[in-house]
Amino acid sequence: MRDIHIDKVVVHMGVGESGEKLVKAENIMKTITGQMSIRTIAKQTQPAFSVRKGAPIGCKVTLRGKTARNFFETAVGILNKTVFESQFDKSGNISFGVEEHTDFPGMSYDPQIGIFGMDVSVVLERKGIRITRRRAEQKKLPAKQRVTKQDAIAFLKEKYQVEVR
Repeated sequence: MRDIHIDKVVVHMGVGESGEKLVKAENIMKTITGQMSIRTIAKQTQPAFSVRKGAPIGCKVTLRGKTARNFFETAVGILNKTVFESQFDKSGNISFGVEEHTDFPGMSYDPQIGIFGMDVSVVLERKGIRITRRRAEQKKLPAKQRVTKQDAIAFLKEKYQVEVR
């Protein structure tokens, strides 16, 4: 029950506009992750960036299980297995960015498509988290069962040989 595992990996590409550029980003996301993406919409209007509230401006994919673990290993490998302590939150989750989609295996630069970056967010948890999510007799998660920043750092160092600076 004390073992930490990767619950999910969320991969997000913010394009900033809809249209052909967003379709290209969705195709790249499908190629890299192997899953269809969903569009993300703007929550508020930003006239300086020509963004309207409700307009699609990006896409995201949620990966779970073995797919999530494999994607995390690939993504952290692109960063040379190095992350910074500031990329962890107090709940032990980690977020980092990949600057170019061309860094992934099998991807190459195409002038027609361009280069897209992406954000990767990894959620770490322990067994027993279900008590906070279930419908009947929902309870708070005890402090000893929560994943802390130090737990997450130790887990990544031990299991994935990630260097934390």
